[in-house]
Amino acid sequence: MKTFVIIWAGQLVSTLGSAITSFCLGVWVYETTGSPTLFATSMLAWVLPNLLLSPVAGVLADRWDRRLVMIFADTGAALSSLFIIVMLFTGELQVWHVYVSGFFNAAFSTFQWPAYSAATAQLVPKHHLGRAGGMTQIGDAISQLAGPAIAGALFVTAGLKTVLAIDVASYLVALATLLSVRFPRPTRISSSDDVKGPFFREAAYGWSVIRRMPGLLGLLMVFATANFLVNITFALYTPLILGITTVDKLGYLNSVGGLGMLVGTVIMSAWGGPKRRIRGILAAEMMLGLTTFLFGLRLTIPLLAVNNFFFMVAMPISSGCSQAIWQTKIAHAVQGRVFAIRRVLAYSAMPLAYAASGPLAERVFEPAMAEGGAWIPAFGWLVGAGPGHGIALMFVLAGALYMLAILVIPLHPRIWRLELEIPDAQADVAGVAVS
Repeated sequence: MKTFVIIWAGQLVSTLGSAITSFCLGVWVYETTGSPTLFATSMLAWVLPNLLLSPVAGVLADRWDRRLVMIFADTGAALSSLFIIVMLFTGELQVWHVYVSGFFNAAFSTFQWPAYSAATAQLVPKHHLGRAGGMTQIGDAISQLAGPAIAGALFVTAGLKTVLAIDVASYLVALATLLSVRFPRPTRISSSDDVKGPFFREAAYGWSVIRRMPGLLGLLMVFATANFLVNITFALYTPLILGITTVDKLGYLNSVGGLGMLVGTVIMSAWGGPKRRIRGILAAEMMLGLTTFLFGLRLTIPLLAVNNFFFMVAMPISSGCSQAIWQTKIAHAVQGRVFAIRRVLAYSAMPLAYAASGPLAERVFEPAMAEGGAWIPAFGWLVGAGPGHGIALMFVLAGALYMLAILVIPLHPRIWRLELEIPDAQADVAGVAVS
């Protein structure tokens, strides 16, 4: 646990720096272009590397020292931020530079995630995995809580250069913690459960493991649907809020969501989730759908803040329960490959969501919900009319569909009983060798 806590602390600092930069670059793109479509494109640049590179990252996370993979990832991410600093200081920064930097930052993060997830299962006893998952989410919570407020203030007072310098420094802190520790090497498992051979055969192995577990595969399909529905709306969150308030208010509103995430992570860290973790996923995911639905009903700052809070409370509970299930059911030595394919499947529909969100808002929903728009008689009573209310209607419809999709979990017996039907993986013996 000592090694895990050291790594966790370094990643927490890095996540905070990245959150500050992500917020400011997003605001810069939207203020420069004024286009929800171009803003959503920056998010598309982030998700594509996750889909394209995850299988490769998963193989390397199992083949190589996972600590070295994380060092490689943090170094590359720092260089991508350094690229934006150079463009900014030379006065050459353009929107496409942000896309390129975001793409490479996400590419390196893609290598980080399976290595970090698999290393956690090596370092932490099985009965503490739920709490470890909650602790991992605390980094996201603190970054979501403090990051936007700090970013909003820095963006106005110190400018983008200072923000990017802080981001690079945060990566250096993460690198220092990784250089100070060693990871135990997982015990090799039987040849029937592990595959060594051609690279692409190993990359496909993660899919073969998941395919043999229909409950986990079904759960992934539910998450893929839910990710599409939530991201087709939340890609438009920043343009929507900037349409009704200022940058600093956007930062503080996001920080309220961060407070909710912190509450959720503290709950998950202390509790570890219910004995049947699938029940925790169901309850948290229903709350995510409900708050998405309510988000679009009234565009007032207090109500948006309340919805942000409860949305973010639910997220780490769902994520922590899901992560604990996967870390319990999948053998440590192959988790890198399996988790990589898991991410590909869960994120598979997100590029379509980001590509569709901007055009749908600008060309369909916003014109239809403008004063005198074609959809006012049908939906005006629900969300109102005028600028931003077309996007609000997208939130309402996506939230309703989200809750319907989540109902598959208790209705599908293989998903609902997956913890009972799928045996736990044999625990690896930690500490046999150090790499």
